[in-house]
Amino acid sequence: MQMANGFIETEGRENQLVIFQISEQTYGIDIASVYEIIKMESITRVPRSPSFVEGVINLRGRIIPVIDLSKRFYLAGSDKTGSSRIIIVDVKGNTIGIIVDSVSEVLRITKESIELPPPMIHGIDADYLKGIAVLESRLIILLDLEKILEGKEKDQLAGFKADTA
Repeated sequence: MQMANGFIETEGRENQLVIFQISEQTYGIDIASVYEIIKMESITRVPRSPSFVEGVINLRGRIIPVIDLSKRFYLAGSDKTGSSRIIIVDVKGNTIGIIVDSVSEVLRITKESIELPPPMIHGIDADYLKGIAVLESRLIILLDLEKILEGKEKDQLAGFKADTA
């Protein structure tokens, strides 16, 4: 396996992505960052946390901070439904959960189908993006999980785990 555009390449020139929806937009993240995908469950709120932090969950004895990506990206929030999921991911050694409206598939895309991101997409700063996958009539916004949280925010999330463990 090799890295390309920040993704792990499998089978030569392909990347495997977990595809999900937030506020009627389609996003993808590298499957290598994903530990598991779980149904929405009760989230314990944490006082004085950033507005996009929903709180923490207990996942088989591990306390995991959970963020809502729609709030992080300042998108119109949507109601949590039976399709809503929490994707448990690794962000630079920190395990966090991210709330999404739904998860649709695991997809293989070629390196050639990834284009550089424009400066801004629907209010999302290009710093959060690895690129845009162009597949026939679909556009998939590829997120850079390591840049979604700023240094101070990463420290706060790590503090939630330490304080509640």
